Amino acid sequence: MEMKIIGKADSHVSGRSDIDPVTHEILQGKLLAIVDEMAIVMTKTSMSPVIYEVLDFACGICDRQGALIAQTNGITLFTGTFAAQVKSVIETFGKELSPGDVIVTNDPFRGGTHACDFAIVRPIFADSAVIAFAINVAHWLDVGGAIPGSLPPNAISVFQEGLRLPCIRIVRGDKIVTDVLQIIRENVRLPDTAVGDLNAQLATVRIAERRLHEIVRRYGAETLQLTFDALMDESEVQARAAISALPDGEYSATDTIDDDGVGGRALEVSVRIRIQGDRMEVDFTGCPPAATGPINCARGALNSAVKTIFKALVAPQEPSNEGWFRPLTVTAPPGTIFTAEKPSPTGWYYEGSVHASELVWKALAPIVPERFSAGSYTSLCVTYISGRDEAGELFVHIEPEHGGWGACLDRDGASALISLTDGDTYNYSIELIEAKFPLLVRRYALNTEGGAGAGRYRGGYGLVREYEIRGDNAEIYCGFGRTDTPPWPMDGGKPGSPNYLEVVNGNGDPVKLRRSPTRTVQKGDIVRIVTGGGGGWGDPSEREIAAVATDLRDGLISIDRARADYPQAAALVASDAKELAI
Repeated sequence: MEMKIIGKADSHVSGRSDIDPVTHEILQGKLLAIVDEMAIVMTKTSMSPVIYEVLDFACGICDRQGALIAQTNGITLFTGTFAAQVKSVIETFGKELSPGDVIVTNDPFRGGTHACDFAIVRPIFADSAVIAFAINVAHWLDVGGAIPGSLPPNAISVFQEGLRLPCIRIVRGDKIVTDVLQIIRENVRLPDTAVGDLNAQLATVRIAERRLHEIVRRYGAETLQLTFDALMDESEVQARAAISALPDGEYSATDTIDDDGVGGRALEVSVRIRIQGDRMEVDFTGCPPAATGPINCARGALNSAVKTIFKALVAPQEPSNEGWFRPLTVTAPPGTIFTAEKPSPTGWYYEGSVHASELVWKALAPIVPERFSAGSYTSLCVTYISGRDEAGELFVHIEPEHGGWGACLDRDGASALISLTDGDTYNYSIELIEAKFPLLVRRYALNTEGGAGAGRYRGGYGLVREYEIRGDNAEIYCGFGRTDTPPWPMDGGKPGSPNYLEVVNGNGDPVKLRRSPTRTVQKGDIVRIVTGGGGGWGDPSEREIAAVATDLRDGLISIDRARADYPQAAALVASDAKELAI
């Protein structure tokens, strides 16, 4: 990492005092309660397990200009897309929006992510004027395109990735526009599921409107707007103070995206972060052009990827709103792997955007080591399994995988945690998988065979999850990153371990996959998903012998691995080896 120290400028913003602080606190709590209620409605009424079980959605409220005001926990990457998507609605419709309208958009080139993430946006009116927008973004299981699930890993055009609706009015006067609904039904493989999830999303934005109207009736629209402004101003002040506490300078990081699923070549990406006074610029100039394959992300997803890490820097525990990001500038020329433009494919956008997040994380780790860990398994390692169930109905199982995170300055890395982009999402329970799909979970364990990066503090462990296919002629496809380039270490630690997927047929012959197009699997075949361990922090020779002993006792490390990584524990290892021999 290169560092250049430059002068530091002073800057500050004062918070607003136009609103009574007690009222302000009450309204802030109400806004957060509204988005939480939206999320509860979504999980209770949606049709797709990826929504109600994995929680691949997020809900929010934006002000009349489209700035994010409140957001429920959920997909981290949606933190920065809400504002861009609402602003695209404002730009498209202007003053043509009316009470009872709802807009649908899933266009990655209008602030979104990929075609599977449907945004439902409802303008909220008071006295014939827009006072806010409610938004819900959720992952639909299928939106048409080349294959079930709509994310072909070998796509070379966005037109292979399913139906796109760029800012279309789907509800007018609180009545669904049936023509648009029919277009959706005829272009997706699971129409009942899609419409069920759409109805759940519509319910969430209706409840947001109802609750905001209750606030307006009690406190007035002007007071609500003052609260919006005060929330963002207060967050801006805190963000600028956090940046001001950092040393001015330029900080850089590089990384490798192992391949794009089509070209088969590694892509080198980089970032430069400039801190001056209370401002930060994150510059991706010099990154490669958009890839042929679908790991690109568009500018909206890039901005969100950076905002995710910026928020982790300045105030990880505080609720999100647009004020936190006012001191942040994201610079990137158009048409790169992080700023793809139509018709570049973006189906696996999270594989590109997570590398943008990881680059910023890596550049900041040396100057804020108490906040940022060593490198993680990074890739969501999403696996799709589709086919016909016993009733002959199409099923589509999508699963983002958990893995190992890097070690921290003062502790071992987290094991079996979801990737940077996905925030508060879960994996599927075994019981649900086996109840809903013709799959049998044969193994679910920590990836101790692959291990984690050694260090004064070791990385966290990834996972091994094995599925037995219980139906005939099923299909799988997947998109695994970090298959060649392991998670990076810090301060003399060792790198982590890679991700991969194996298919083992009835003869026991394994085939290792990474970014793989559709592949047929038969009844009895085993799909083995393996995620990597995180990078280590500090010289392994400095690891406490007691910590090595604990890992040995817990079965997290073998005697051979302990002997190779931690020579200071030689006597302990010899003792354990003797006991095992006996």
